[in-house]
Amino acid sequence: MSQSAAVLLGAIAGATVFLGLPVARMHGLPKPIQGFLNAFATGILVFLLWDILSHAAGPVEAAVQQTNRGPFAAMASIFAVGIGVGLLGLVYFNRSVFSHLRHGHASPSPRSLSLAIATGLGLHNLSEGLAIGESAHVGAIAFTGVLAIGFALHNITEGFGIAAPMTTEPKPASWGFLGLAGLIGGGPTFIGTWIGYLASSNYLSIAFLAVAAGALLYVLNELFNLGRKISTPPMFAWGMLSGFLTAYATDLFLTVSSGA
Repeated sequence: MSQSAAVLLGAIAGATVFLGLPVARMHGLPKPIQGFLNAFATGILVFLLWDILSHAAGPVEAAVQQTNRGPFAAMASIFAVGIGVGLLGLVYFNRSVFSHLRHGHASPSPRSLSLAIATGLGLHNLSEGLAIGESAHVGAIAFTGVLAIGFALHNITEGFGIAAPMTTEPKPASWGFLGLAGLIGGGPTFIGTWIGYLASSNYLSIAFLAVAAGALLYVLNELFNLGRKISTPPMFAWGMLSGFLTAYATDLFLTVSSGA
């Protein structure tokens, strides 16, 4: 498969993020529905955090079995530093950019939270693009297509995760803002495919996944905080379970299809 065809598939896979974003235009919803949507998005991100950590830790655990400890030390360091950069980077970035966070007394606004989610998912999608590009480069055309389809389905739910916090705002988000959030969340799939086609590296993959995991840790903390304010414990639990199982179902589809 040519590089241009692979990059096109990566772009399509990333573009499906936009399909979930119009949910942000739903305003004036009853508070229970807002709470359920927030919990649903939280469930999606809990699954993605688990999925990301599993994929990032795999090469590290494989390296620890090797006689040469050099690769393990490097991968473990990248993993630890990446999580720290993703988590602490968003904390200090938001404290410096958003004035209402400078003294640590307020929660992020729905829009800043959505951008934080988009950033974390964008780093995750960068690693998904790497997988598409790497499989295309070695000529696994059928597998490349399955990956693109599976990631495209996943990205629809990720787009919803980005949009859900904005349903709590009194006014609907502008289409321009949604376009920016979509580019941050889905655009890296295109970039990752291009990089993955040119070079394959476990170190790069671990770095992107670890930073994404750290960013999602920050986001989940804020979503849990928001959930306590706008939702009852039973409603939040049902919404989170629904989101987790929805994301898990799309991942199962990808797993089954890629093994066929």
